[in-house]
Amino acid sequence: MIKELYTAAMGMMSQQTRLEVTSNNIANANTVGYKKDSVFERNLIDSKANLYNITGSAEQSDPPIGSYINMGQGPQQNTTNPLDFAIDGNGFFLLKDEQGREFLTRSGDFKLDEEGYIISSNGKYVQTSSGPLNLVNEMQSLGLQSDGRFSEIKVNQHGEIFVNNITLGTLRIVDVENEVNLEKISSSDFILSGNNDYFDVDNLRVNIRQGWLENSNVNVIEEMVELIKIQRNYEANSKVITTNDSTLEESIRTGRFF
Repeated sequence: MIKELYTAAMGMMSQQTRLEVTSNNIANANTVGYKKDSVFERNLIDSKANLYNITGSAEQSDPPIGSYINMGQGPQQNTTNPLDFAIDGNGFFLLKDEQGREFLTRSGDFKLDEEGYIISSNGKYVQTSSGPLNLVNEMQSLGLQSDGRFSEIKVNQHGEIFVNNITLGTLRIVDVENEVNLEKISSSDFILSGNNDYFDVDNLRVNIRQGWLENSNVNVIEEMVELIKIQRNYEANSKVITTNDSTLEESIRTGRFF
């Protein structure tokens, strides 16, 4: 009977994890470049062994559930903003912060900072084939621009950046061998974990859409249905615990007479 209590409790913990993941997905349904989290069952063999009293620990050290990132491409939205970019296909924009740490993202809602650098919405420097690009400095070095204003910024499908029809650089698009090893550190930024490493994508194979953004790949309707399923499963496990608790109490009360 103790096993039934433990099993039901583990089930409730799993549903709690599912609830947290699903709620976070819904909260980021409108976040540009967000990739939904999903959950999966793990350590099922160990869980079964515990139920059959195989020698070992009495219970798991953690719930038999884990999460992973669904890297499916989200729908794209036309914004007409010249500094909004979407990658059609595989790959990531490469970012660096002020400390030189590298990040990968699918969120292409970029802007110019006060110095003229192209930066991400959270202030990281967008990397090109020659590092961070300062449009003001590049134009001044060519003797063509000095006031920091640009009549036209264009990026073609291969990531080449043109300002006033002058080529200034090429967006650096990278990819990874195994997306499973990417670690999400914010709503849209990833870092490499383990022995995973990125590689540069051939620009002839890159398809950049200027004036477009890749939205979250979260389907709100699916997530709401998942919330209903989680609630029902949680309540079912709760009833199992309540029933077994009452049975145990009755057994203890009965045993006092013997």
